[in-house]
Amino acid sequence: MTGTPSDWIKLASFSSVFEAELAVAALETARIPALVIGHQKSGIFGAGFQGPVIGGVEVRVPTSMLDDAWEIIASMSPRAGKRQP
Repeated sequence: MTGTPSDWIKLASFSSVFEAELAVAALETARIPALVIGHQKSGIFGAGFQGPVIGGVEVRVPTSMLDDAWEIIASMSPRAGKRQP
């Protein structure tokens, strides 16, 4: 892991663990470390279901890599939305 937990920042929120894990895989392929926060929550249809998770899950990256990470997430989907300041 790069830096301390306080050096990591929220990159994006996802409605399911599956979507968040896809984003993490893309980031790690680009050599950007990433964490999924909230992955221990059960989907609305129970544990093991990869559908929506109440409250969603978030992906965090080192603050110093936020701009590069956002470019990767934005290129994955036209629905990625706008980056929040």
